[in-house]
Amino acid sequence: MNFIQTEIEGVVVIESRIFPDPRGCFFESYRKDFFRQNGIPDDFVQDNNSVSARGVLRGLHFQIEPKAQAKLIRVVRGSVYDVAVDLRQGSKTYARYFGTVLSGENRKMLYIPKGFAHGFCVLEDETEFFYKCSEFYSPEHERGIIWNDPEISIAWPRLDCDFILSEKDCHYPTLKNFGRMAKS
Repeated sequence: MNFIQTEIEGVVVIESRIFPDPRGCFFESYRKDFFRQNGIPDDFVQDNNSVSARGVLRGLHFQIEPKAQAKLIRVVRGSVYDVAVDLRQGSKTYARYFGTVLSGENRKMLYIPKGFAHGFCVLEDETEFFYKCSEFYSPEHERGIIWNDPEISIAWPRLDCDFILSEKDCHYPTLKNFGRMAKS
């Protein structure tokens, strides 16, 4: 496995070594020892799968302490534009994001540590999205930032269709307003 540090400290792209043969291919998608050797010490406790249509946009989601989650993300089939937004107070990259295409074809993974919001835009129909979490889902700790926050200014892909969002994702606050709410 190749662990590639991004421009945002802690966010890592992981490329698995692929072993193709006439039957197809094989690759390791997770090895705890390799992850630990590369600075990712998390114990993952929950796996989640979603299948979405082209144009679905999910996010920007996160959980607050004491139930904050690190995530290890990959796409099994199809493709997404995946985004991690730095919410760590005092970070030199606070409110900046890292975005990349994850697909069943490129088999890349993205590690997002605690302290980040996460979202993705589905680029192909029937995209299957898989991720590991370091903490169990906790509705009372779940939070979000609006997907189109002008302060973060994510360059979402332009599709020839409207984004499909959940009602909840349409009503999250901006990062600035979330910060005000968190302080009150």
